[in-house]
Amino acid sequence: MAKERFNLAEKAVVRSCYEAGRDGFWIHRYLTSAGIENLIVDSSSIEVNRRARRAKTDKLDVQKLPNMLIRHYSGERKLWSIVRVPTVEEEDRRQLHRELKDLKKERTRATNRIRGLLAAQGVRITLTPRKDPQWMERIRLWDGSRLQEGLKIRLKREWQYVQYVREQILSVERERRRLLQEVKDNHREDIKKIQQLMGLRGIGINGSWVLVEEFFGWRKFRNRKEVGSLAGLTPTPYQSGDSDREQGISKAGNRRIRETIIELSWAWLRFQPQSKLSRWYNRRFAFGNRRNRKVGIVAVGRKLLIDLWRYLEFGVLPEGALLKA
Repeated sequence: MAKERFNLAEKAVVRSCYEAGRDGFWIHRYLTSAGIENLIVDSSSIEVNRRARRAKTDKLDVQKLPNMLIRHYSGERKLWSIVRVPTVEEEDRRQLHRELKDLKKERTRATNRIRGLLAAQGVRITLTPRKDPQWMERIRLWDGSRLQEGLKIRLKREWQYVQYVREQILSVERERRRLLQEVKDNHREDIKKIQQLMGLRGIGINGSWVLVEEFFGWRKFRNRKEVGSLAGLTPTPYQSGDSDREQGISKAGNRRIRETIIELSWAWLRFQPQSKLSRWYNRRFAFGNRRNRKVGIVAVGRKLLIDLWRYLEFGVLPEGALLKA
């Protein structure tokens, strides 16, 4: 109907775009199935006015996006960042580790609520998932009295929820182990890459799973700059006139990868002390103050991420790194 309204030929090319967000990729898949060339754009890469206060409404955004779409197809390729759309299967593989992370957060919230309720009564305890179910009956307040009945009932409900979440976590972890054990039968390349990373000292199932399913399992990188940029670990210098300062890393990429690689960097320093990367960190940052060590570990994270990409893509073992026995 739109082509008829604007007197366009039936074979006229239709192009569209929208910002990446909560709607995910289903709209893109629908549009492409209808023969429309669609782009998903990283909203943080869309150019805006730099004044301290600027107007922002959906109407203004709708007017801005078509203009930028025209500029993009006119040849201005570095105008914005275009999102790489995974296949349905690739997107589905990200559910397992994301669910596990959310469940662990829920467990932490619930146990913190329990600790908070008891702290209000002057009670400090250590909670573990396998704690004796009767632990509430043994609690005594400052005057030797037992917990009040209303508080005890609430604590029991919270503890039941903790146990439920724990069972869900164990179920997800069992599913991960099952997939790893069946790799020879299903021939999934992502699982093979996870096992390849797990062969390195200092890298376990949690870190390798996130790195592969979020990054290396389906994305194609042309160089190390793309690896660092997509993780948000690239520097952001600010140079204007006499002003020249470093603003830190961009943090514009995948936050899950960023969190994971920083954790793995600390483990790398511990379990791969003779690697080139660990020796570089110890030489430059180990004896500095706390801030310098934090800056150093981010630098290690970026270098380690690139080394792991080379290891998976080209089979180049990080220099000085050891494999598990």
